[in-house]
Amino acid sequence: MLERLELLVGKENIEKLKEARVLVIGIGGVGGYAVEALARSGIGNLFLIDHDVVEESNINRQLIALQSTIGQKKVNVMRDRIQDMGLNTNVQVADTFVDSKNLESFLSSVDYVIDACDTLSTKFTIIEQCLAKGIPFISSMGTGNKLDPSLFKIMRLEDTSYDPLAKRLRKMVKDSHVKGKIMVVSSSEPKQQEGKKVIPSNAFVPGTAGLLCASYIIRQIISR
Repeated sequence: MLERLELLVGKENIEKLKEARVLVIGIGGVGGYAVEALARSGIGNLFLIDHDVVEESNINRQLIALQSTIGQKKVNVMRDRIQDMGLNTNVQVADTFVDSKNLESFLSSVDYVIDACDTLSTKFTIIEQCLAKGIPFISSMGTGNKLDPSLFKIMRLEDTSYDPLAKRLRKMVKDSHVKGKIMVVSSSEPKQQEGKKVIPSNAFVPGTAGLLCASYIIRQIISR
């Protein structure tokens, strides 16, 4: 089933992808598309973490959000979707919030990490611990209130602009004297709307960010 990917990257790299162990934290608008791409690219071992259930408000942007999945745990829906692909992917899920107390236990058994969560403190913890352990990772910055997916790029955290989440994270990293290469997916697009209590979103921006995260990890794997 991966014959066409093998034509692109070669049989040796297909084996690397099958052996890789990737952790995705957050299975929402960004994380769902990232996991989808990882699974369809032959990643052999996926570890998924999220504590939320699918809600009706997710339908406009989240891959796993359907009328039939409302109320179900996101990690379980994503796991079942991957298994239905028939790629023999080893999928492990954790229905929990990630914090500084439990993250280390998850990192002990993975090679790569995608941070697709929404919580600033969790993002900082992921960055801090991945750098300390030498685990390659990429972190998705803000995708709400954006309309142009072509402005999303893979870059260093220090190079981000017009991204309020990235700005706050840069300050945390600087204040804590965290050193190392912090790769993120971020957009240079200014806010589309001001003063909204609920963050506006659409179907294509979070998905683009998730696919970029997946592409970064896949290229990291095959380049080693």
